[in-house]
Amino acid sequence: MAKHIIMAVTNDLATDQRVGRTCAALHEAGYAVTLVGRRLKESPRLVPRQYKCVRMRLLFRRSALFYAEYNLRLLMRLLVMRADLFYANDSDTLLACCWAARLRRKPLAFDAHELFPDVPELVGKPAVRRVWRWVESWCLPYVTVAFTVSRPVAEAYGRRYGIVMKVLRNVPVSSTPLPTTRRVGEKTMLLYQGAVNVGRGVRELIDVMNLLPDCRLTVAGDGDLLDELKDYAEKKPWGGRIEFLGRVTPERLHAITGEADLGLCLLEELGLSYQCALPNRIGDFIHAGVPILATGFEAIREVLEHYGVGTVTEACPHVKEGQAYEAYINRLADTISKTLTLWREMPGEEKERRFAEARRELCWENEKKILLEAVDAIFKRD
Repeated sequence: MAKHIIMAVTNDLATDQRVGRTCAALHEAGYAVTLVGRRLKESPRLVPRQYKCVRMRLLFRRSALFYAEYNLRLLMRLLVMRADLFYANDSDTLLACCWAARLRRKPLAFDAHELFPDVPELVGKPAVRRVWRWVESWCLPYVTVAFTVSRPVAEAYGRRYGIVMKVLRNVPVSSTPLPTTRRVGEKTMLLYQGAVNVGRGVRELIDVMNLLPDCRLTVAGDGDLLDELKDYAEKKPWGGRIEFLGRVTPERLHAITGEADLGLCLLEELGLSYQCALPNRIGDFIHAGVPILATGFEAIREVLEHYGVGTVTEACPHVKEGQAYEAYINRLADTISKTLTLWREMPGEEKERRFAEARRELCWENEKKILLEAVDAIFKRD
């Protein structure tokens, strides 16, 4: 009889590719998987999946009230659902999963997609950070197996709590890059994909477009700053070369990414979580054969320099005005121009060799072996 795995996440399941890949891999390995998330008014209808999905409607959308309601509601469900393993995605689902695992004497898996107490949104909120550090310090000793997205995050958790985490990188399933459909004479496409949140460099990209008249910027993603930055871009004389797509399906995002000339991943030094991150867009750009310009934090630098698929640059500044900021925008424009020139002049065979090697090694087929070996080992001990 198949073992039942209950996986929890706080988003609405629609665009979370990492969680979707994890659930699919476990299902294909013979486990009965149920994914629990939440449903918002604007949540799209879920495409039917191989495994069961449950979305809870909540009264609160953010702040401490949301996390309290979510974990309480989640715990009530976990206590009555058939389960052989509880799987918490990120620290905001950990408390309910830990209580359920302890009360029902079941194993607990933890998958940290980031260094949660050190995300930019919590910088400057020491009281809130202490709460999440307490949640982690209380729950992590009960974790049977733990995963995270990069070696620096694993090492940070190890130093902090003494926990050993397996690195399970957030990279796509192997695929052949889509042929570019760009029309002759069309402006060079710069692509930002991901959450439009604080510290992600979107404001800087809007400003740098003034110095790149032959380029257009596409922003694919939703987030807390989306409306504010759309208004900001619309007021610029060059705003017509900036397109905000909002939330898009993974299938459409894959197609859009294949059209880009340069993929962008610019971050501020806002908390240790960003400094340790290996954002999923790095893998998306690699599998689409798109050169990358990214902030040179440790995990990102390792990938870009090892495979030669992009250029690293300095972190975005905290202050978004004044001479220092203008100087940064000028340097960014120069770096983008030089990077585009470098890849235009690179022989096609060399470019394909670099991306082929990166795609061959940085793919979900390799990563899921780590996942399945760890989960299988839990049940072999039973």
